[in-house]
Amino acid sequence: MRLTVIGCSGSYPGPDSPASCYLLEAEHDDGSGRRTWRVLMDLGSGALGVLHRYADPLAIDAVLLSHLHADHCLDMSGYYVMRKYHPEGPAPRIPVWGPRDTPNRLARGYDLPEDTGMHEEFDFRTYESGLRVGPFGVEAIGVHHPVEAFGLRVTADGATLAYTGDSGPCDSLDDVAADADLLLAEASFREVDDNPEGVHLTGAECGHLATRARSRRLVLTHVPPWHERQGMLDEAAEVYDGPLELAFVGAVYELTGDPNDDLAR
Repeated sequence: MRLTVIGCSGSYPGPDSPASCYLLEAEHDDGSGRRTWRVLMDLGSGALGVLHRYADPLAIDAVLLSHLHADHCLDMSGYYVMRKYHPEGPAPRIPVWGPRDTPNRLARGYDLPEDTGMHEEFDFRTYESGLRVGPFGVEAIGVHHPVEAFGLRVTADGATLAYTGDSGPCDSLDDVAADADLLLAEASFREVDDNPEGVHLTGAECGHLATRARSRRLVLTHVPPWHERQGMLDEAAEVYDGPLELAFVGAVYELTGDPNDDLAR
């Protein structure tokens, strides 16, 4: 399983990155031949344009939305336009998993009637147990955020990727992160600030989570442009002694499930 960071800026696009979007790729034979399957985790503000650098957006097999804040889903509007009005003709429907109001939220975002919305372009589904997309097994776990939100555990090729989505500290994050080969954790708050409860994690809280959950590697993401990114890394490093880094656009991680492999390039 390959993870490519498409966007990692928190809350809104920053000068060096669009908002949240992560591309997952893995080989799989679905009975009609072996090919590369591609899934997006989130498609936030500004991410669709950058996605073109790393994959054909029309070759995406599914989208997994962690929640419906704009920095995680707003570029679904542009994606709808691309799939509907492409000069080669409308693209086939693809499944989009997300919170319960996903179809209506996205329709409102593009000023479409809710009854028709984007249903001809996307097959909207709510998260269920035993979810599979080609080679990817997906477990969505509810986390603590002002709106309905999910952390995601994705398995393929014997490896597990854990993605916190956006969440304040909560017990269910330990279930998301448990024994993950890579924990992709949002670090939006700093320990030195008076932060609202139940919204986001600090760098230190990400480090504590990775330590408790025995995550093999920690990658911090979703740092808002108003914060200095190195500070988030320093907070996490004080409490987590495993491999640790900041996400950046174009970073690629090869996840094999083998603890001896070097994950990043």
